Amino acid sequence: MTPTRYAFVKAGWHADIVDRALEGFQQLVPAEQIDVFDVPGAFEMPLLSRDLAASGRYGAVIAAAFVVDGGIYRHEFVAQAVVDGLMRAGMDTGVPVLSVSLTPHNYQETEHHQQIYRAHFVEKGREAARAALMIGKTRAALAA
Repeated sequence: MTPTRYAFVKAGWHADIVDRALEGFQQLVPAEQIDVFDVPGAFEMPLLSRDLAASGRYGAVIAAAFVVDGGIYRHEFVAQAVVDGLMRAGMDTGVPVLSVSLTPHNYQETEHHQQIYRAHFVEKGREAARAALMIGKTRAALAA
């Protein structure tokens, strides 16, 4: 039987935006079924996601981050490493590990951009909830 609890991992960078994904997720999945875990940044998400998935406690793990060009490093490298790591965590454990990790082409810390991405993360959280629920339902049907 697929567990009905979900792990939600969120990166601390741009928490004012990233936290909106959890709000969107909770619009479809009751908060009582969600365990929330914070990590410093996106790069730390795959390892914790793998550990959470391997615990057998969760029907799915959702990982949320906002990776922007900080001017010091190539954000594309970080974003690719994170998404690859999350996919590997899911494939290695057999538990869905879903990404709400976004890398905008152009982001500026203006109120206009912050409003756009806050709203977008709410929608991405809802999409992750729908995906987690659908995958759980499909896997339960396969097991029946």
